[in-house]
Amino acid sequence: MKNHDVRVHPSSDNLAREDQLAWKIAEVASENVAVTDEVADMVINRIIDNAAVATASLSRGPVVSARAQALQHPVSRGGSGSTVFGVETPSSPEWAAWANGVAVRELDYHDTFLAAEYSHPGDNIPPILAVAQHLGRTGEELLRGLVTGYEIQVDLVKAISLHKHKIDHVAHLGPSAAAGIGTLLGLDTETIFQSIGQALHTTTATRQSRKGEISTWKAHAPAFAGKMAVEAVDRAMRGQTSPTPIYEGEDGVIAWLLDGPDAHYVVPLPERGEARRAILDSYTKEHSAEYQAQAWIDLARKLGTENAALRDPKNIVRAVLHTSHHTHYVIGSGANDPQKYDPTASRETLDHSIPYIFTVALQDGSWHHVDSYAPERAGRPDTVELWNKVTTVEDAEWTRRYHSNDISEKAFGGRVEIELADGSRIVDEIAVADAHPLGARPFAREQYVAKFRTLADGVLAPAEIERFLDVAQRLPELSAAELAGLTVTADIPTVTPKGIF
Repeated sequence: MKNHDVRVHPSSDNLAREDQLAWKIAEVASENVAVTDEVADMVINRIIDNAAVATASLSRGPVVSARAQALQHPVSRGGSGSTVFGVETPSSPEWAAWANGVAVRELDYHDTFLAAEYSHPGDNIPPILAVAQHLGRTGEELLRGLVTGYEIQVDLVKAISLHKHKIDHVAHLGPSAAAGIGTLLGLDTETIFQSIGQALHTTTATRQSRKGEISTWKAHAPAFAGKMAVEAVDRAMRGQTSPTPIYEGEDGVIAWLLDGPDAHYVVPLPERGEARRAILDSYTKEHSAEYQAQAWIDLARKLGTENAALRDPKNIVRAVLHTSHHTHYVIGSGANDPQKYDPTASRETLDHSIPYIFTVALQDGSWHHVDSYAPERAGRPDTVELWNKVTTVEDAEWTRRYHSNDISEKAFGGRVEIELADGSRIVDEIAVADAHPLGARPFAREQYVAKFRTLADGVLAPAEIERFLDVAQRLPELSAAELAGLTVTADIPTVTPKGIF
């Protein structure tokens, strides 16, 4: 990898394109580099993972709404259209990216990468796949595009913090998806450069979508970024240009939305000819909840199973989770959001409440993507009583490990200290989730397939489950015609909400 210094420049510097971050990203995207077998295997895993969580969400309100919007935008001229999860009718690519992006993100249940910023790199798949299907590209071309999307998003996430300035993390997704589409289509560096600038310019928004009473927009935000990336590439291919320098300009993103005119970032990008391996640094979720909750669910399940007395709030005085800055301030009691202790809160809010999640996993010894969030589950009196005894505090060492660039020590868990009514204490800790590559039960192809089968059970016909798994696992050899099979169809409600379209 090569590190690139990125800072703000006054207009008088007339910063050359070759020295701009967007151009350097475009150079990575426009280079034809072979995909390693290990990376190709992981891309297949993530396509299966995305389809699993999308299938489980097909009947949920935001997904029904987004799908209805997409189906009002039929196939445009110049392509064969793109598939929409759940139905056979194709849509125009930008709207398919929208509908499928919402379906993938709705349950907060797919892959993740956390460093200076947070991300779900699997959000790159819907827009890149939609363009591939519409323009008749092969599985091998799609593979290369997805590898670029993952690479650029992970590299940006390693270097540039958005949340510190309350900018939503999808601001890294617009550029990565645009770069991935550029690789897919074999576009030149100039066109990809313009696409990246437009995609970034149109996808910066505040983090209020993940604060307080979290709304249904949480699932739509990455879908919007993917849709904007498709449209940005389309405009750039037609010769339209973008704000420049988009990152480094004195009125650009860094100067006014991020670290300001004195900012300095070091962004790692692959050297010329270097294999793109960033997807291997990311990890998926075994449980449907914010990634920082994954390890805590595993620890809570273990503790409740080993000691059933912990499930009764009368036996506990308090439980304190010593954890990272992010976990404490974003999904913990440090957020100072009263909704995080509200039994009537939305599902989107509860999956960003580690006190709630820890409590339910401790009491149930399990976690379910629907049952664990049910209103009757959240409102159970003994759960509410115990829930209010669970708090978080930041621990400097867990914060350091959270931000470490050393994958072997990077951690997303912490230490729990439980004070019991009899005066005794229970202390335990966990660094990474069981499903993490360094966890107790790392996910491999077998686990990805099992996750798909579990979430598709009762939603898809058995034959449809097997058909999809066969197509997905043959990704590198798929013809353009076969690429249309990277979707699922199901018997789902046809009644849709009405809007303008």
